[in-house]
Amino acid sequence: MARTTPVTGYVGAMEQPLGVVHSLVYYPVKGCAGTSVTRHRVTATGLVGDRSFMLVDSDGVFLSQRKVAAMATVRPTLADDGGRLTLAAPGTSEFVLEPTTDGPRRAVSVFTWHGVGVDQGDDVAAWASDVLGQPCRLVRVPPEHDRDTSGETPGKTGFADGHALLIASQASLDELNERIVARGAAPVPVNRFRPNVVVAGWTVPRTEDRVREMTVGDVTLGYAKVCIRCAVPTVDQATGRKAGPEPIRTLADYRREPDGGVSFGMKAAVLQPGEIAVGDKIDVHRWAH
Repeated sequence: MARTTPVTGYVGAMEQPLGVVHSLVYYPVKGCAGTSVTRHRVTATGLVGDRSFMLVDSDGVFLSQRKVAAMATVRPTLADDGGRLTLAAPGTSEFVLEPTTDGPRRAVSVFTWHGVGVDQGDDVAAWASDVLGQPCRLVRVPPEHDRDTSGETPGKTGFADGHALLIASQASLDELNERIVARGAAPVPVNRFRPNVVVAGWTVPRTEDRVREMTVGDVTLGYAKVCIRCAVPTVDQATGRKAGPEPIRTLADYRREPDGGVSFGMKAAVLQPGEIAVGDKIDVHRWAH
């Protein structure tokens, strides 16, 4: 008989199969395409290499698909040792960068966080500016980077919006797509939400919102907050174009949060670093009351 795990906090207590890691993705350059992996190391700031680079405007403000949807078509590939970053985009030659930690420091910001990034030089800046059609610079997380995160479980992160990991379940996506299809629209793929970890096996939608502490592989994660969604999930991650009101329109029907916005997925802090692999069982130690 398959193992089950109790889930409380819904209408009545229930049991469901253990969750397993269905997919793992990290995003070397914030806002650009992700890299799927079958196994990956996790440090205090999340999956190694995740959001370790960032494109910024002339004021050091991060660029995002919220305003620059074409970022979705930029495909970064980061070497395992971090010593080479290859950038590819439609209609242009690849750019191969040897990242530096010795370049000039540049003041950068992500929402209310203000910090420092290491500028990666004029050549890659020119390549990215040409691809995106606006001036920008590429920066990387400096060795001295130390950024705290907030939420129910505090932690650390790199250039992510605010937390180390984003986790979503297939059950939550299935629930959403059933609602989208029922109104006559096309279902959306999970990459619209740009998660790091997608969980299969859980049969109850939004189970991730109820988790408070869990072990995945040999990594322990703590719940920080639900993920409030902006306009990025309306961007087709293959074409880099906005594709209409879904899924935000449908999420607004049933996933509005008391403090505003709509949610999908859970943001987590890393309590114990280690390694995560596709197929790893998810052992939940603590649930929301």
